[in-house]
Amino acid sequence: MTREGEIIVAPATASGGALAVVRLSGEGAIALCDRVFSGQKPLIEAPSHTIHFGGLYDNQELIDEVVVALFRAPYSYTGEESVEISCHGSSYIQQRIVTLLLAQGARMASAGEFSMRAFLNGRLDLSQAEAVADLIAAESAAAHTLALRQMRGHYSQALDSLHGELLRLSALLELELDFSEEEVEFADRESIEHTMHEILQELTRLETSFRLGNVLREGVQVAIVGRPNVGKSTLLNRLSGEERALVSEIAGTTRDTIEQTIQIDGLHFRFIDTAGLHETSDRLELMGIERTRAAVDRAHVILLLTDATDTTPIEIPPLREDQSLLHVVNKCDLNPDWRAEIMGATPLGRGTEIKSDTTLYISAKEGLGIDAMRHALRSTIDTSELERGSAIVSNSRHLESLIHAREALDQALTALAEGLPTDLLAEDLRQVAHHLGTITGTITSDDILHSIFANFCIGK
Repeated sequence: MTREGEIIVAPATASGGALAVVRLSGEGAIALCDRVFSGQKPLIEAPSHTIHFGGLYDNQELIDEVVVALFRAPYSYTGEESVEISCHGSSYIQQRIVTLLLAQGARMASAGEFSMRAFLNGRLDLSQAEAVADLIAAESAAAHTLALRQMRGHYSQALDSLHGELLRLSALLELELDFSEEEVEFADRESIEHTMHEILQELTRLETSFRLGNVLREGVQVAIVGRPNVGKSTLLNRLSGEERALVSEIAGTTRDTIEQTIQIDGLHFRFIDTAGLHETSDRLELMGIERTRAAVDRAHVILLLTDATDTTPIEIPPLREDQSLLHVVNKCDLNPDWRAEIMGATPLGRGTEIKSDTTLYISAKEGLGIDAMRHALRSTIDTSELERGSAIVSNSRHLESLIHAREALDQALTALAEGLPTDLLAEDLRQVAHHLGTITGTITSDDILHSIFANFCIGK
């Protein structure tokens, strides 16, 4: 992907805005830009981290008046000499500038190449580089907070600490191998076991944190399920503030799942309005019900909506341990007693601990009880780890490496308990360190790098 000595160029912003940025990186990038830029003085004479107003010219033709920011190596995003050109947002202007710079000897950057150069030049480790993509894609305050911490190295520091302990233990054991004939023991086995269990505890915590990290990154999946005509579509429209789903008094109107994303207290919730659960012989309705069951299977929260005027029992598939169930009774405006319950000072569901038997009373049509329901939904996701600043795993590649690291550490603990030779124990610990190293990029392969950065946008 990256070829040494080449200057790369790409738009760093999407077209359509008032302003745009075109980015250059590589040795000689400032001199190259100087050949087409005219300002108060040559860019090559200017110090790093300065900005310059002037015009970009193709021969004698002015393309645009721009602001050029200079970054000299190694104090740039990529660690290389870099230039960022701020121009007007016209897609035509951006394309003219890129074409002009290509004609001067730059080449078009490939996907993620700027971030890959930052990694290769030691400006970011691999997990930080991946966090850059997560920061760009963040759709909620929680996702933004998590990605920003990871990009700034909070997560990497936790892994580096574990990696350092593993290397220390391995070094002590390998030192013993150098003195094997003297039968010298440099590493106290009880102390080693204690440290290994501490590392195992942290690896297990990180592995478990993926559930929260994945929710913060991808959003909370909420499946709205219930019988036909119970008000699922009305509730979705009420939550989203728009007529997203078709509302009709005819049962079975919704025959496919409809999704809508909504922000609740800094978290991104993805609501899925599903087909009504009931007995039917209609082929299209049956297909919709199957999709409902699939939505329930992948949801973090199942919002079971029932009708205050209908006592017909309803069954949903068994829930997993990591799923939450909220029972919401709708159309309570039709019952004076329940209306008073909703309007009271202590509506049901206001507690901080939401259990599977929580029942809430609402009127989706009139908007009664919706705030209490929002609170109950938000309370199903415990974000205390994020608020405490704990390292949280949000990347499935990292999760896979952590699982391999934990398995290798389990094997090392077994070797220690069984009194296996020191060289085997040392090798097991090296394997644990190896798997952790693949997360930050201390140990990686070209195939992994290409796979990761290929998912980045061109200008990043």
